[in-house]
Amino acid sequence: MAPEETPEIQVDSDWKAEAQAEKEKMAAAEKVEGDSPPRGLPPADFKGLMSILASQAMMGLGMVQDPGGKGVMIDLEGSKFAIDLLDVLEKKTVGNLEEGEEKELNQLLTELRARFVQITQLIAEQAAGGVPAPGADTPPEAAGGSPIITP
Repeated sequence: MAPEETPEIQVDSDWKAEAQAEKEKMAAAEKVEGDSPPRGLPPADFKGLMSILASQAMMGLGMVQDPGGKGVMIDLEGSKFAIDLLDVLEKKTVGNLEEGEEKELNQLLTELRARFVQITQLIAEQAAGGVPAPGADTPPEAAGGSPIITP
């Protein structure tokens, strides 16, 4: 190639200024996020872990009402899984928990297991005809509460 045919290199100096401005903008946004208070989440500790699993179990045992308002949602399988996870946690942490944590976990498991048995019995009664099924002519209030709706 002849020297007159060599392409010229064009340098765009504006991109440097734009990149620097974007970098400063991102740094300012990170600083604002770092200065903001936490979102109100509890500390990530053993008690928090127990609470999450217990909440899952309780939701499966009827804490959540049916979106249609006709009864309570029951998910025995999901609830049993959460209870079983708490049981695994109890077995795997033997000798490593503080006295209060061990006592709380034991009490939590006892209460969840008792509630699980109660709900299982109520579902069996509903299936046997002791409690009207959803959509029956008897209103839930007349039957002593909301009907149980399983997924």
